Amino acid sequence: MLQENGIKKVKLFNNDDTILNALAGTGIEVMIGISNQLLKDLVNPDVAMKWVKENVTRYEPKSPKGVNITLIGVGNEPFLRDYKDTLTNVTGPALENMQNALNDAGLGDTTKATVPLNADVYLSPSWNPVPSAGFFRSDIVDPLNYILKVLNKNKAPFMVNIYPFLSLFYGNGAFPFDYAFFDGVSNPLKDKDGVEYSNCFDANLDTCAAALAGAGYGNMTIMVGEMGWPTDGNPYANVTLAEKFYKGFVSYLAKGKGSPRRPGYIDAYLFALFDEDRKSTLPGNFETHWGIYYDDGTPKFPLDLRGNKKNLVSVPNVERLSKKWCVIKPDVKNFTGLMSYACDRADCTPLTNGSSCQNLSDADKASYAVNTYFQNQQQQNGTCDFEGKATTTTKDPSQGTCKFTIGFKTLTSLAPSSSPSDHSDAKAPSSSSTSHLASKSLAFASIGIFFIVSIFFM
Repeated sequence: MLQENGIKKVKLFNNDDTILNALAGTGIEVMIGISNQLLKDLVNPDVAMKWVKENVTRYEPKSPKGVNITLIGVGNEPFLRDYKDTLTNVTGPALENMQNALNDAGLGDTTKATVPLNADVYLSPSWNPVPSAGFFRSDIVDPLNYILKVLNKNKAPFMVNIYPFLSLFYGNGAFPFDYAFFDGVSNPLKDKDGVEYSNCFDANLDTCAAALAGAGYGNMTIMVGEMGWPTDGNPYANVTLAEKFYKGFVSYLAKGKGSPRRPGYIDAYLFALFDEDRKSTLPGNFETHWGIYYDDGTPKFPLDLRGNKKNLVSVPNVERLSKKWCVIKPDVKNFTGLMSYACDRADCTPLTNGSSCQNLSDADKASYAVNTYFQNQQQQNGTCDFEGKATTTTKDPSQGTCKFTIGFKTLTSLAPSSSPSDHSDAKAPSSSSTSHLASKSLAFASIGIFFIVSIFFM
């Protein structure tokens, strides 16, 4: 499916053996990740060497038949304010040890280590909120300089996650709506020398570029580690706006124009292929809906990733469950208990205010909840009973924007990922905030394996 869609680079938040073996021999460039929980251990060089041997070398990244591992993500957004200082002083040494281990294994020329950072590591001053005034946060200057020295020495990219959606979400109505997209604005942000910014992505990227230049690394490559738009769970999170955003961004990338401070082609990973229904919704109910595909492998909207006027290809050979749904019986009036039970074990975020199923009646909301649970349980006998209050039907209960799904046969069960909450300030148009993980396995397990699609028309 990745090859059919012209996807040449993939990012994984972990290093699942099944997924990596599936990517062997494809030539697809792969980035694998190391969890924040391991950063303290990686301060020990021996641990880093062992990790490289077990998770990189054994996949023969330099062999045509191996897994083409080109990047290692050392942690993920370790300088989020929510972490306080727990990872501040270990991330740099962990990065250095990881790159040294790659170098010692003879892989350093083709496999680079970097640290995917949140976009709140840099900002512009409140009295001059323009990209050219960008600088790095004062509380992380020293540990960030450590990281920059390691990246520069090894010619590795600076990676940052940029989310215009979150700027809009955290802006609480103060952030200009059109500024999150790529169609232009009536009142662009004016910087010095007549430079104007009509979208927050360019402004964010150039704020980062200015911060790097101020730190002495003006020529360092910037890669966008995550970029996406959710499709449910918030008034701004819907399929219509996601399609608008992705089509605008893909068109932007295809032109190869770049930003005012960083002209030319930009490497950017899209977040993400699939939703993750068991992901923490602490940052917002949209957190489980970042995928550009539905769980059954069908695209949520048409999107051309290859620049040849061919839209996303559906995932082949997905075996759906029987065409039946679980609904509340007509005579049932009390839904509170069964909804609580179902929603504790399934994703009910589409029922929340501003979401795709918010306009359902109470009874229909209860039906949505029990059906989601029923499908997650593989339609097993007894999972659509709820003490006699529910029953199955072959008539699709979907209404308007609210889709009652049918499950699919899963091949495995995986542990849920962690997801830190981010409450970064997004008041200035030149800055953006992020915090999120997402998506699903290639085998369509409910949770755990993450894909981020990178767009390349080169």
